[in-house]
Amino acid sequence: MSIQFGYALRHFVQLVGSALVIAVLSSSAGARDFRSADVHPGDYPTVAAVKQMGKLLSDQTKGRLGVRVYPAGSLGTEKDNIEQLKIGGLDMMRINVGVLNSVVPETIVTVLPFVFRSTEHMRKVLDGPVGNDILAAMEAQGLVGLAFYDSGSRSFYTAKKPIKTLADMKGLKVRVQQSDLFVAMIEALGANPTPMPFGEVYTALKTGIVDAAENNWPSYESSRHFEAAKYYSLTEHSLAPEVLVFSKKVWDTLSREDQALIHKAAKDSVPYMRNLWDEREIRSRKFVEKSGTQTSAVSNRQEFIDAMKPVYAKFANTPKLKELVQRIQESK
Repeated sequence: MSIQFGYALRHFVQLVGSALVIAVLSSSAGARDFRSADVHPGDYPTVAAVKQMGKLLSDQTKGRLGVRVYPAGSLGTEKDNIEQLKIGGLDMMRINVGVLNSVVPETIVTVLPFVFRSTEHMRKVLDGPVGNDILAAMEAQGLVGLAFYDSGSRSFYTAKKPIKTLADMKGLKVRVQQSDLFVAMIEALGANPTPMPFGEVYTALKTGIVDAAENNWPSYESSRHFEAAKYYSLTEHSLAPEVLVFSKKVWDTLSREDQALIHKAAKDSVPYMRNLWDEREIRSRKFVEKSGTQTSAVSNRQEFIDAMKPVYAKFANTPKLKELVQRIQESK
C-alpha cells in the first residue's frame, strides 16, 4: 500500500511539475530578449544605458520584448561581434564608431580630429540629419544603426611636462589606438605615434616606452594612467561617439511595429546614457585632480586644428565624406 501511495505521489508531482512548465512556457510564448554585446564592464554608462533601453522596451510591450546585455567582452571582441551581427548570430551591440570605420566609411567623419567643436555640438549633429544619414548608411553593411551614445572628449596626458603649444608635441612618443587615422593625427602634430593595446599603456608610461597617451577622463582614471602621467592637457581633439547597432538579418524578421518600438526605446535611452556619462566624467576628473593630476588648457587650439589638414585630405577622401564633414562644420 505504501509502495502504491509512493508511486502515486511521484506521479502527481511529475504531473504538477509538467503543468507548471507548460504554464511558464505558455505565459512566455512570443516573448523575446534580444542579446546585446558590450566590451565594457557591467557598471559602465553604455552598459547601463542598453539595460535601460531593455527596460523601456519591456514596459512598452508588457514584457514581450526586452534586452539582455552581455558585458565585459563575454561574447567576444568588437570585431567578432560585428561579424556575428552580420550573420544574425547576435541581435545587438554597442560599439565605438572607430571600429566601424573600415565597415561603414561614413563613420570616419565622426572620428576626424576636431570635427566637433564641443560636446554640445557633437550631440546636436548626431541627433540631427547628419547623424541619421550615418546611421542609415549602416544598412548596406548588414547593420541597423539605432542611436549614438557618448564616448567623451579625448585629450593628451604626459609623464614629464604638460602640452601647452603645438611645439610641445614635437618628438613625443605618444601611444595611440591601433588605428591608421590616429597614427596620422599624431604624425601631423609632429609627434611619434606608438600604436599598442590599451592594456599595455600603464607600463609603457611608467617605463618611458611612451611619453604620452590620450583618452577621456573616465578611462584615464579607471586605468590608473594618472599615476604614471600626471599632466592632462585639454586638447579635446576627438569626440568620436559610440553607436548602438542591430543585426539587419534579425531586424528584417520583425514586424514594422516592433521595429518602431525598438527604435524608440534606443533613442529614449540616449538622454539616460548622457546623464550617466556626464556624472562619470565629473567624478573621474575630481578624483584624479585630487590625486595630483595637473590640468591645463592649450594656449592656441587653432594651431592644433590647422595641423589636421593632411589627415582630412587622406581620410575624408570621397565626395560623400567631404560633404558630411562640411555639413558637420556648418552645423551651428
